[in-house]
Amino acid sequence: MKRARVAYGGAIHHACKHPAGLQLADGRVLSEDAVVWLPPFEVGTIIALGLNYADHVKELSKELTVTSQDEPLAFLKSSSSLIGHRAQTRRPENVVFMHYECELAVVVGRTAKNVKREEAMQYVKGYTVANDYAIRDYLENYYRPNLRVKNRDGSTVLGPWLVDAADVPDPHALALRTLVNGKVTQQGNTRDLISNIPTLIEYLSSFMTLSPGDVILTGTPDGVVNVNVGDEVVTEIDGIGRLVNTIVSDATFNR
Repeated sequence: MKRARVAYGGAIHHACKHPAGLQLADGRVLSEDAVVWLPPFEVGTIIALGLNYADHVKELSKELTVTSQDEPLAFLKSSSSLIGHRAQTRRPENVVFMHYECELAVVVGRTAKNVKREEAMQYVKGYTVANDYAIRDYLENYYRPNLRVKNRDGSTVLGPWLVDAADVPDPHALALRTLVNGKVTQQGNTRDLISNIPTLIEYLSSFMTLSPGDVILTGTPDGVVNVNVGDEVVTEIDGIGRLVNTIVSDATFNR
């Protein structure tokens, strides 16, 4: 099942996918543009992975201080960074290079501590699409993303749907792509993850407790390009969803 959370009529509703858009739990059917889309589940800790596709590491090889890893490169993100489907992301004035990152987001469904990779998939509730923007101007060191690059308000788009794990036969065989103004600029497949989902859950749960609602952003493949004010950015993952976002200027946010 594909489920969402939206704001409509002064309240927050749970909804599911419908041929005409979405259907609220009370039975009302609405178009996508009639609601405000929220992240499709109540998000706990946000754990993001950097450099988790070999082709993306190669793409950035001239900028990296380290090109191989003994363990996954993981970092945390703030809840204020999250926005939903069809929302706007601000591009700060005078920024030279701001890019999207299409990522498969893994949602934890059970408390996980010291989980072995052979059992790790039992702890996955489902999946959604993430678009995790970065501003390369702000990087102190590309191998270690700093707070201003990855924790800006409204910089991480999540949704539109939470897809049950049971409805995704193989999360390691999903094609993903990004389109900017209708043109495909990024393509990849989750089969090319350096650290796959069981490996990530084993690694993370070895030193921190994962709780229901925590989300793991598994990284992006190569093909990141600069985006500008007015651009519509669509990140898609086959079987998971199509996530739409628009880039706006400082003036939209009265800055």
